Amino acid sequence: MFLPQEFIRKKRDRQPLDRDEIAAFVRGVVDGSVTEGQVSAFAMAVYFNDLSVDECVAITLAQRDSGQVLDWSAQQLNGPVVDKHSTGGVGDLTSLLLGPMIAACGAYVPMISGRGLGHTGGTLDKLNSIPGYNVTPGTDEFQRVVRDVGVAIIGQTEQLAPADKRVYAIRDITATVESVAMITASILSKKLAAGLGGLVMDVKVGSGAFMPTPEKSLELARSIVDVGNGAGMKTTALLTDMNQSLAPCAGNALEVACAIDYLTGKSRPDRLHEVTMALAAQMLVSSGIAADDTQARVRLQAVLDSGAAVERFAKMVAALGGPVDLIDAPARYLTKAQIRIPVVAPVAGRVERIDCRALGMAVVGLGGGRVRAEDSIDYAVGLSELVPLGQRVDVGQPLGFVHAGSAGKAAHAAAMVQHAYTLSETGQATPPTIYRIVQ
Repeated sequence: MFLPQEFIRKKRDRQPLDRDEIAAFVRGVVDGSVTEGQVSAFAMAVYFNDLSVDECVAITLAQRDSGQVLDWSAQQLNGPVVDKHSTGGVGDLTSLLLGPMIAACGAYVPMISGRGLGHTGGTLDKLNSIPGYNVTPGTDEFQRVVRDVGVAIIGQTEQLAPADKRVYAIRDITATVESVAMITASILSKKLAAGLGGLVMDVKVGSGAFMPTPEKSLELARSIVDVGNGAGMKTTALLTDMNQSLAPCAGNALEVACAIDYLTGKSRPDRLHEVTMALAAQMLVSSGIAADDTQARVRLQAVLDSGAAVERFAKMVAALGGPVDLIDAPARYLTKAQIRIPVVAPVAGRVERIDCRALGMAVVGLGGGRVRAEDSIDYAVGLSELVPLGQRVDVGQPLGFVHAGSAGKAAHAAAMVQHAYTLSETGQATPPTIYRIVQ
């Protein structure tokens, strides 16, 4: 007979857990025979004593199997099923670019994304700024769009990894969110439930990253790669910089407009392009579509230049209920804020440091993110034309622009952005955009 308290005691006392008892515990989480107090006690024991790779693989697979696991065999796809996941950041709209680009190269991308969390923007919130776009289609419709278009970006359904949903809600209120092992199991159980053959993970480093230090970011990347591969899914990770906004804008409709500009070739900001191409190339290589990084980049550039990638984006939007002419007339559909004001540099100098988290919180303060889960979002607000690290500015020159719904909120956000920028005469070396690949 399985006793949850004995299971918790073993982890508390640093004794190894076997696969069967881990599976029994996760089943109890779903059917309610394991109480909220027992889940929180286990999470705290893991926080202090960690999980071995084998234990983390076992809990990941058990959480995957706690609900529906998508099977793509009946769809008769003629390419690999792959995805990318990010730990989140500011101005990080790579999902909107990668999915269509990878689909145009011959893979299939069933991307199950999340809403904004804390200072980080959420891919679902960006897509919700497109009128009519359905982020919660049924499973049959989701699989049909992936089969027909090659990519669909939606939200997590109630059927996928329900054990993780309950465990995460309890971790969120018991100060155990930061456990690397539990973060790993949470991310990978949902990705495995989507039926993926391969995953590329984007782990952020810096002032706007979810993980507090570069060492913790590397620890998470290694954990995800080890456990993902241990669970039978080809997994690699990139450590990328989040010491400044990835795109020069942050905010939902603003980022969708930036994504359309990127895919059409109207504007491809350097750092956004570098990270997008690195992640996409890794997806093509790890899924076997390209032999190496060089070949992958040639193929990716070709689908951008030919318009094949933006065509996939347009088809995905239309297939999920959005406007059929979004690419041709984005200004007709993407809402604009009533107020747009510059954030002026108080002194002259070179941008030495940016508190990227503060930029994200400025967007939240404008109404572009949530303070509470039930908060509604103003999709029009945000920041644009943000000056990057290393650039010189004169007194009174804009550091960026605030898009707001009221003068009061605009002034408050402008003060936050101004405070987030540190200017000096000399400046400092700009950090690399991509730190390393973990395989």
